[in-house]
Amino acid sequence: MAIWQSLCIRKRKKAIFFYQHNIMAFFQPKQHQHSHSNNKKDRCFFSTGIGIDMSANGGVKSLCKEGRLQGLLHLVDQHDICSQSSSSMYACILQQCHGNVADAKLVHAHIIQTGFKPTMYLQTKLIILYAKCQSVENARLMLEQMPKRDVVSWTAMLTAYSKQGQYHQILELFQQMLQTGVQPDHFTFPVIISACANLAALECGISIHENIIRSGFQFDVFVGSALVDMYVKSANMEDARKVFDKMTERDVVSWTAIIAGYAQTGHLDEAVKLFREMPERNVVSWNAITTGYAQNGHVDKAFELFQNMPERDVVSWNAMVAGYAKEGHVYKAMELFHEMPERNVVSWNAIIAGFAQNGHFQQAFSFFREMQETNVRPNLITFASVLQACANLATLESGKQIHAHIIRSGFQPDDVVENALVGMYAKCGHLDKARSLFDKMNRHKMIPCNTMYSQYGQSGYFDEAVEIFQQTPEQEVVLWCTMIAGYVQSGHFNEALKLFLQMQMSGVKPNSFTFTSILPACANLAALEHGKRFHVNIIKSGFQSKIFVGNALVDMYAKCGSIENALKVFSKMPERDRVSWNSMIAGHAMHGNGTEAFLLFEQMEQCGIIPDTVTFIGVLSACCYVGQVADGLRYFNRMSDDYHVTPTEEHYCCIVDLLGRVGHLDQAYNFIERMPTKPTAAVWRSLLGACRIHSNIELARRAAECLLESNPEDDAHYVLLSNIYATAGRWNDVERVRKMMKERRIKRNPGCSWIEVNNKVHNFFTEDRSHQKREY
Repeated sequence: MAIWQSLCIRKRKKAIFFYQHNIMAFFQPKQHQHSHSNNKKDRCFFSTGIGIDMSANGGVKSLCKEGRLQGLLHLVDQHDICSQSSSSMYACILQQCHGNVADAKLVHAHIIQTGFKPTMYLQTKLIILYAKCQSVENARLMLEQMPKRDVVSWTAMLTAYSKQGQYHQILELFQQMLQTGVQPDHFTFPVIISACANLAALECGISIHENIIRSGFQFDVFVGSALVDMYVKSANMEDARKVFDKMTERDVVSWTAIIAGYAQTGHLDEAVKLFREMPERNVVSWNAITTGYAQNGHVDKAFELFQNMPERDVVSWNAMVAGYAKEGHVYKAMELFHEMPERNVVSWNAIIAGFAQNGHFQQAFSFFREMQETNVRPNLITFASVLQACANLATLESGKQIHAHIIRSGFQPDDVVENALVGMYAKCGHLDKARSLFDKMNRHKMIPCNTMYSQYGQSGYFDEAVEIFQQTPEQEVVLWCTMIAGYVQSGHFNEALKLFLQMQMSGVKPNSFTFTSILPACANLAALEHGKRFHVNIIKSGFQSKIFVGNALVDMYAKCGSIENALKVFSKMPERDRVSWNSMIAGHAMHGNGTEAFLLFEQMEQCGIIPDTVTFIGVLSACCYVGQVADGLRYFNRMSDDYHVTPTEEHYCCIVDLLGRVGHLDQAYNFIERMPTKPTAAVWRSLLGACRIHSNIELARRAAECLLESNPEDDAHYVLLSNIYATAGRWNDVERVRKMMKERRIKRNPGCSWIEVNNKVHNFFTEDRSHQKREY
């Protein structure tokens, strides 16, 4: 132990000796290295050499880098240095404390202990250093203790808040700054404008813009770029363009901001035009235009740009992964994801959300497990997507683990995650836990209220849904929409119509989303007259130009048997998206208009709209109705070969139905056997239906065995098999199927039909005599 202490003392003496003999070389100007003057003037001249002599600055840097800061400060104590020189020396030392809060506090403490009165310049340096160390509390304390502050000091603190995303504090501090009489400059204004942009505080931003014009900073390139970005983030492209056009000088930031704005709002032609005019481009500019194409349904064009980029960063890759995932091309997205040279949390969120939103919940959860094995930490966006996957997989234990992970990670769940947690527990059948979480949340928040309405409604607990609805402080139109949608989704279409009427009577004016919620009720009831009245209300309200309203009208008219009206609405739509084309193609398919459906599909391709899963279900259904086997198989192959769309249960059902309708039962059976996934009950049911049409008893028996094995609770399967046997006169088999139903306690659901008379929908069930106008 004594030997160890002796060594430590020897090392410490050596270090002090090093500092004493080398500090002069670092701080002394070369021309005075041999001067030994002791007067004050010489000492000041010697010390001010710190700021000029780069070898001195390098020496400070070297000592700080080697962890000898404390020894350096100790040697500073041994020199009687004038005030101006001390300030320069401390500034030089602070310059080398890169993001190390312990070093920053050490230098700050030394300044206080020596009794040195720091200049405003040095105090501002301390604020900047604390900000670099992400210690905004210490930076703010430094600002508060300053006897005098200039615009640089205030701007340094505002910038510190900006880097931490504390935008409310920026506006609060800016107000204090103005009250002290300090006027902002061209460095201050961009920070304030950025805060307004991130808070979506457009009115405040406009007020700041007016102040900028009065101050004469509107032509500054940094201020102009910040203003363009603010208006872009507020989706106010008109004012963004005005600012951009008036800028006398533009840099790559201002060009990129305006291009990104046009791209994000779907004005791709203008974005491309400006991109081509741009005098200088960087990777951010390329990312802006590529992301614009990817997020607006032109992922192939985006990929072409991506391949031509002179350089790429993680944002470039993220844009393509998210773009392909959004279009439903999840396996192409996965291919790019695996090729990425580096990944961040946005990359993982894009692939997890992409698979979850496209119904591939198991793969989404697998990606989350893979992410946990990396050093990338999940955020709230990650958890929201994973909880969605757990909810749809009904994997309660996994959902509980994610919930525990959120708590352990110290995250404060936002509205989206709270909603996802409530939805997960509700969909996993734990409505009590979902209600418990909901009751602890802010009732004024619409998202959790909507989730509970929806889940109670889908589970058939309408009394509980109504209870929450009535307890909600403000029954806004959003809540009425959710209640109506809940009734529609659970098949209570008449109740949805009654609730819509009740909403109108209560004085709540329906919005565009209300109409898109109620129109499916008309579609499912084939209540054409109700649908027409809603259409009139839509026109009076001025909602007919909205794409999603037009889509709902097309779907409603098609399902109500009025394909002509559906086509009229479709033709008059000022803008169409993929859903518009899908609705019209599906409408023609269900009406047996195969030729028209195929023609629309070709027009859709020519318009640059990329077909998705739903598109091909409509096209394949059209092939079924008209018996086009060759075309059906060709479209099925094109789906994966040309558009990278993975076949789903519905696509396989369509092909089996298509082959079965024309009597190719063996080919249909072989097609099922070659499926890459286990055939579902729906696939076997399609084959069983075809067997009934063509009286193939043996194949019907095999299909029925597989069908009853996969879903033994559905009464329709037993009825279908029984009817096949009855048609063939095999009454013993009919009796065997009925006996099987009794043993398994399978009850046959009564058949239902309905008609619309005098704007009222009347339901009729098999052997039901409860209707008031029944005839005996």
